[in-house]
Amino acid sequence: MKPLLLVVLIAVSFEVFAASTVEVHVFTDEALERRYYALIDELRCPKCQNTNLAGSDAPIAHDLRNTVYRLLIEEGRSDHEIRQFLVDRYGEFVLYDPPFNPYTALLWLLPLIALGIGVVMLRRFTRREVVLNLSPAEEAQLRVLRGDVALGASMGEAPKAYNPQSEEPKEKSV
Repeated sequence: MKPLLLVVLIAVSFEVFAASTVEVHVFTDEALERRYYALIDELRCPKCQNTNLAGSDAPIAHDLRNTVYRLLIEEGRSDHEIRQFLVDRYGEFVLYDPPFNPYTALLWLLPLIALGIGVVMLRRFTRREVVLNLSPAEEAQLRVLRGDVALGASMGEAPKAYNPQSEEPKEKSV
């Protein structure tokens, strides 16, 4: 008897869970149905934070989907009026794309500010000059390799061609 009761309870719980996520709304026009689904896709669930009304199973999301349906079908309101109704009731948080105003300016401008700081920092790090302590002979060789022959001549030195065989190997200091 107990195993049968357990099976019945499990079956009923699955049925209740499945029934809680399915909503049936009757639409007389396909355009109204598209508007409804577009609205519930772009409105945020107040409880779930980052889930839209279409993807949320929260009771408040269920109520808001019914409210959108009622406002759209029964009262014939426009999309703007429906959004405004929900914003008046729940604040701009229900909009995934909040408008630019003094309250949301930081939200919109912070990515641009961060990008600007990143560009400045990148330029600072990539423009650093490497300072090498070179001997006069190594500086002359570097000028020849770079093609700065005029620079060497202007300093009163005659540029020399680099010949690695003419130099004696230097001893490495430890």
